[in-house]
Amino acid sequence: MCSSNTTFSMKFSDQQPPPPQPLPLPITKPQVECHHLPTLSEIIHESRALFQLSAPIALTALILYTRSILSMLFLGHLGDTELAAGSLAIAFANITGYSVLSGLALGMEPLCSQAFGAHRPKLISLTLHRTVIFLLVVSIPIAFLWINTSPILSFLHQDPNITRLARTYLFFSIPDLVSNSFIHPTRIYLRAQGITYPLTFASFVATIVQLPLNYILVCRLRLGVAGVAAASSVSTFVVLVVLVVYVWWAGLHLPTWSNPTRECLIGWGPLIRLATPSCVSVCLEWWWYEIMIVLCGLLVNPKAAVASMGVLIQTTALLYVFPSSLGFAVSTRVGNELGANRPDKARISAFISISIAGLMGLSAMIFATSIRKTWAQMFTNDSDILRLTSLALPIIGLCELGNCPQTVGCGVVRGIAQPSTAANINLGAFYMIGMPVALGLGFWFGVGFVGLWLGLLSAQVCCAGMMLYVVGTVDWEHQANKAEMLTCNDEGETPDENEPPAIRIIMTITDKLESEIVAFPKYASKPKRLPDDIDRLSGMKSLELGANNFTGDIPPTIGNLSELMSLCDGGGWLHILDGEKEDSCLMWTWLIIDGRWETVVWRFTIEREEMFDRWLLVAGSVVVEW
Repeated sequence: MCSSNTTFSMKFSDQQPPPPQPLPLPITKPQVECHHLPTLSEIIHESRALFQLSAPIALTALILYTRSILSMLFLGHLGDTELAAGSLAIAFANITGYSVLSGLALGMEPLCSQAFGAHRPKLISLTLHRTVIFLLVVSIPIAFLWINTSPILSFLHQDPNITRLARTYLFFSIPDLVSNSFIHPTRIYLRAQGITYPLTFASFVATIVQLPLNYILVCRLRLGVAGVAAASSVSTFVVLVVLVVYVWWAGLHLPTWSNPTRECLIGWGPLIRLATPSCVSVCLEWWWYEIMIVLCGLLVNPKAAVASMGVLIQTTALLYVFPSSLGFAVSTRVGNELGANRPDKARISAFISISIAGLMGLSAMIFATSIRKTWAQMFTNDSDILRLTSLALPIIGLCELGNCPQTVGCGVVRGIAQPSTAANINLGAFYMIGMPVALGLGFWFGVGFVGLWLGLLSAQVCCAGMMLYVVGTVDWEHQANKAEMLTCNDEGETPDENEPPAIRIIMTITDKLESEIVAFPKYASKPKRLPDDIDRLSGMKSLELGANNFTGDIPPTIGNLSELMSLCDGGGWLHILDGEKEDSCLMWTWLIIDGRWETVVWRFTIEREEMFDRWLLVAGSVVVEW
């Protein structure tokens, strides 16, 4: 979208400053309206694009869900104490490790998706390298915490045997931190480019490996809890190896890959500023369910309540696969379109995804209500657990009516690089509204187990309402400008809301082409000029020259830059195209303002969009159709 060579040094106070009066042909390009309803063809095209992205993501999530079930089955085979210890260790790992790494990795999503839309491959690769290093550094204190988890669990009055086994499980899960530090960034790096199937394939291979590996380590070698954890860690490492080998063998990395340099060790500020609220948003939602398990232990019948909560959390995890996959897809789509300076398409993608999420929520509600009497029978025959589960499932169905749109809305917010908004909404909805309602109904008013789920329902309703309001009031043109600022800097510097607005100057190149120059005062590079001693300009192809009394190609009598400047001394502008390839050229633009020449230089590419039967001239921030 904005080439690293783009320069513009003029200072103007108006948003669209008029060119000098002597200039011929300056025109004003009409702004694209971002408020029309999508047409049927746009709905079909965008729905197809979202499905192509989200379907492999959902399949991958289901495969990973199967892996977790395999671990739980082998833990249950070892005994009740081992199952309790494994469940406690997994919950502790989710709270302190997996949710943190997953959330921090999401900070790179807007950077990569917008950079891909802006044709900035270096920024995509640079963000990948920085995120991997960032997660590896964060994994060090997490690993230290897992090694020393026994005093923490003992302080929480956990059974000593369960604490000892849980610490063993966590110790053998430490390699997972390293593997996930590579897997999460690689997954987002690929997804930003619309590539999702390699991770699906890698996860499938790892699941096939995990089953016999569990059998060998647990049943044959009798390693117990350590065997289950080790099998899970090895399986995760298999995902990483297969993923990297597949991507490298297929050459999927070639368009955007660059080797790591010292540059990835600096400039972490923008990534951290995006990663921190992303992590907070994810953790706040993950931690809610873990807190609910703790609260269940304080109810009248804690054994049945905790068991039923475990069944219901597995159910919500299954239902969550589909809106979360759509949320990841729309985050990529919105980021790509904003990065390509197509705010209207980003708005349409957000609108369609939210609509699909509403249908998902309705389907989930019908599903949860229809299985309320039979679902828990797959896990247990205990009458108390069956009763509590059947009472809560209809409430879960109602929760999904709000959860699906708010999850997809979070994806939209990530796509526009505003993760702090999602974090604030989750904090307010879950902990300032949902938690007091859950505690009040569950304990003070004596509603009990159902009261805790009613607290979640109130949180989801508020969260969905606030998220829909945020998405509905987005200024998409403003977000496209912010995306331009975010990707114009090779370091991915986050734009400041207080920066001066973009300067836009629009000029005619030919009767079929229009050039729009966009400059940001803070992010413009130093001016680059052609040398004055250039012999001839005839070797370059001139698109247009505008001066006081002249418009057209460069006259053959002009032999150097000084003569050209004298021709346009009273004010004017010039576009020169230099390059032999039709799909990759260098354009030089001079503007003559008050007798001073100002230079803009950028690279551009010409792309063919077969679906719309048009050519796109992508020149920095310029997108011209003909």
